[in-house]
Amino acid sequence: MQIDTEHIHHWMQAIRQSSDPMRTMDAFWSGQLKSKEWLIDNLKRFIDSPISINICGGWVGVLASMLFQSNIPIKSIQNIDIDPSCEAISVLMNKIEETQGRFKAITCDMCWAPCYGDVIVNTSCEHLTQEQYDDWLEYQVIRPSSLIVLQSNNYDIPEHIRIAHNLDEFINQSKIKVLWADSLELPLYTRHMIFGMKYD
Repeated sequence: MQIDTEHIHHWMQAIRQSSDPMRTMDAFWSGQLKSKEWLIDNLKRFIDSPISINICGGWVGVLASMLFQSNIPIKSIQNIDIDPSCEAISVLMNKIEETQGRFKAITCDMCWAPCYGDVIVNTSCEHLTQEQYDDWLEYQVIRPSSLIVLQSNNYDIPEHIRIAHNLDEFINQSKIKVLWADSLELPLYTRHMIFGMKYD
């Protein structure tokens, strides 16, 4: 995928203007970027027409920006995160598309945020207890036709409260109809990813 200089400029502006630049830069660690690129490369295989996307736990909006710069046809992206400091940063990260009305940032608990998108992404599964995840899956307004994309990992650190030691464990945690699943080996951890849909 290609990243253009105008978007990089907005990334740098977002980092400089954030209240905690070093924390914002954590979103650009190699493992973070490779995991997002892996998601985008595989999402292309499922998409043949313009889509709307809800990103739950979207953090500072880097995945959204990378999606906008991919060759996936995107109508709009909604970036949802519970941390109020993420909203302004993600808007700056996606300033071009926000100005066009194609990007919106929402500060909200993902478990209760309405998600009407064609694609629902949750790359923060390791940050949710099983109960929180079950609430998210049950109470979200996710259409039966929506594609669900999930990521987790086996990186055992304090803020990761529900890791998946392997792909089979992640599939069991996820409780969706699996269309495709795989793991990506990274230097510090293994990232797991599932594409699927809610059971009828």
